[in-house]
Amino acid sequence: MNNVCRIGVFYDGSYFTYAQFYFYSEKKVGWLSFVPFHRLIEQFVSSKEQRYVAHRVVYASWHQGLFHSAQTSEKQFQIERNRHIDLVHAGIEPKYVPMPPNGQEKGVDVSLAIDAMERAMEGKIDVAVLVTGDGDLTPLVRALMKHGVRVGLLYFAYESSQRTSHVNRRLLDACNYALNVNQLEHTPQAAAIFKGLFRQLQGRVARN
Repeated sequence: MNNVCRIGVFYDGSYFTYAQFYFYSEKKVGWLSFVPFHRLIEQFVSSKEQRYVAHRVVYASWHQGLFHSAQTSEKQFQIERNRHIDLVHAGIEPKYVPMPPNGQEKGVDVSLAIDAMERAMEGKIDVAVLVTGDGDLTPLVRALMKHGVRVGLLYFAYESSQRTSHVNRRLLDACNYALNVNQLEHTPQAAAIFKGLFRQLQGRVARN
């Protein structure tokens, strides 16, 4: 048996970006960053998969819609460039889906599902961690389990003046285990872990 638990992380990009903006602009706690977020994932999975000696994120991908340049402002270009640099530094593969003219994301969940299934069928991961709240990915969870891959879920649950974030109940029930990241702030033994997820931005445009 492999002594290292190989973790694949699959980001619903817009879902994570909204959480970043919420924590930065409304909670004023800083910018939610990928490297400490991956450490959190490794720690969380290690608490659930104790038969392994070590737990490592070996693959991560980011799935999001991308506007055509004609539909993108200069500020949005800067936001997307900063995000791309952050993804590269964290070892996350960006996988963008072209946005239609109406501006509604289409096909992002399909892109994420195909990517996760390819990694599973190649035997590259033992655990898939989804960062999303989208109930449309419930069939993906069940398909991954059929291929012997256990599934964890990290999600954000909050209400703000701008947006409400929650997790679909069917998706939550389908996964092997799940973590509401927002709950860490109010759990005394996890408060330091929560604080360590963020950094302060200096001289950069906040990505929303």
